Amino acid sequence: MKAIATLLLGLSLSMAINAKDYFDRAEDVTPLLPGMSIPSFSAKTPNGDLVEFDADNLNKPFVLTFYRGGWCPYCNAHLGEMRLLEKELNEQGFDVFFISPDQPSFLLESLKDQQLKADLSTNTTHQLLSDASMEIAKAFKIAFKVEAATVEKYKQWGIDLEKASGYDHHLLPAPATFVVGKDGVIQFQYVNPDYKIRLAPSILSAVVNDYLKRTQ
Repeated sequence: MKAIATLLLGLSLSMAINAKDYFDRAEDVTPLLPGMSIPSFSAKTPNGDLVEFDADNLNKPFVLTFYRGGWCPYCNAHLGEMRLLEKELNEQGFDVFFISPDQPSFLLESLKDQQLKADLSTNTTHQLLSDASMEIAKAFKIAFKVEAATVEKYKQWGIDLEKASGYDHHLLPAPATFVVGKDGVIQFQYVNPDYKIRLAPSILSAVVNDYLKRTQ
């Protein structure tokens, strides 16, 4: 019995040591679900200012969208679409945040859409945030590792993941949008491992309106 117990303890320790906090493919992510509380976290703005998210002490409900980086044309397009909804969300009492693995100094610099870059550089409500270490994406369980061959292919296209994040983890988030209530509980999430497909602003608007009806 002692030998069995020792063996089981060894296996448990081995599993704990080898356990990964990211996934091997975007298709494998298991994101946090509606009804779950978000983890508390903090993230930096392009200016390096720290934005704190205390799950037990939020000032407002908010929308948090994870995107791959300013280098991604699909992310640029989605950011542009979401800006059309920003005023409505702000008037309804929501903050709007977009977060990516880009380090703070790259959040604006890496954007391919020049008009979007100009708009966001002077905006204080539609905030870009940095998750360069990918710890936040890991906590939301949407971080995955990019294959080495894809990393090299990106470099051939002028996309350097290490330069963008400042890390060599080669991790990206599966594109995702979370609607979080003032109580820190996820009200809605949309996660799609296909980076070409993003949440439509009209659906997000309907989700927010439904939340407000239920809570007011």
